[in-house]
Amino acid sequence: MSKKYFYIFTLILFPLFFLTSCMTTTTAAGNVGADRKQVMLISEEEMNQSAVEAYAEVLAEAKKAGTLNKDPATLQRVQKIAKKLIAQTTAFRSDAVNWDWQVNVITEDTINAWCMPGGKIVVYTGIIDSLKLTDGELAAVMGHEISHALKEHSRERASQEALQSLGVSAAAAVLGIKETGTQLLGLAAQFTLGLPFSRKHETEADHIGTELMARAGYDPHEAVTIWQKMEEVSGTSVPEIMSTHPSHASRIKDLQVIAETVYPLYLEATKQTK
Repeated sequence: MSKKYFYIFTLILFPLFFLTSCMTTTTAAGNVGADRKQVMLISEEEMNQSAVEAYAEVLAEAKKAGTLNKDPATLQRVQKIAKKLIAQTTAFRSDAVNWDWQVNVITEDTINAWCMPGGKIVVYTGIIDSLKLTDGELAAVMGHEISHALKEHSRERASQEALQSLGVSAAAAVLGIKETGTQLLGLAAQFTLGLPFSRKHETEADHIGTELMARAGYDPHEAVTIWQKMEEVSGTSVPEIMSTHPSHASRIKDLQVIAETVYPLYLEATKQTK
């Protein structure tokens, strides 16, 4: 190996060895084994503060547009499901139940829902109406989004991108590559690291979210039906290798296994409510 390429590998790989000391586990395993170690360079406080500010902006815009919490019945339904799911977060994080949770609904055709760091949730009416979601399916959607916050995927993603940027810049500097070359290196890094990593986040959130809904008394098999519906409305999807999300087919297959794994938790939860 030439000295030049030795420097490249040193510059890129040394931070990885150094950062092993920054690895942490943000959640307990639960029944789905969600105790993967993560590298966190960005502080939890910074992420949560950014979320508070961003969430306030989203709500202010929706309120100005007259789309914030327009239908009291839908808001009540969403908040009721959220309350049940939040009560089960202690299975993964003892601190999460005491977060400053906020749950709002925006009337918009967007087929989406999300949960920012620290428990800031928005559900769009588009996903409820277009997919005709049952309470169980809505619990699956919200459980998935809550799981991103529990596992601090946004914080991990920000840390990963910071590290990735450092490695690409170091390699470009050693090779003397101009701007175009740097962009190509960045693209390569995105496909070899960024996209598979994001798919890992999605799968992880599927697993934790399905366990949350089962613990909350919702049939985990409805986590499967929501993606069957999503497949129907989305039509031809982007190939999995090019996407930050698993393909519908692989997601459905995986969720069928997870649903069976956590089904006893659902049976126990329903037994307690009788």
